[in-house]
Amino acid sequence: MKWLAAALAVVVLLLQYRIWVSDNGVRKVERLKQAVAAQQAEDAQLTERNRQLAAEVRDLKTGMGALEERARSDLGMIARNETFYQVVPARAAGAPAPPTRTAAR
Repeated sequence: MKWLAAALAVVVLLLQYRIWVSDNGVRKVERLKQAVAAQQAEDAQLTERNRQLAAEVRDLKTGMGALEERARSDLGMIARNETFYQVVPARAAGAPAPPTRTAAR
């Protein structure tokens, strides 16, 4: 009877070793939990991006305002009867003057 108890104790210790120390036990579970958390965070970001893109598509399909905004910002277009003004920032003190062209003779 003592050898049976000893054999069961050895089996229990070996199983505990596999659970706590080996790479396929608790360590792997923790790594998988971290991987799942990282994937869920990435999924949340992509879901938000998809929501924004879907809203932009809806705006482009339904209204001219979104089309005008896109044409102005991306293509630099202006509407009829509008005047375009370009504001150039002043040069900082001590900044070199822009190069001037000289006529070749």
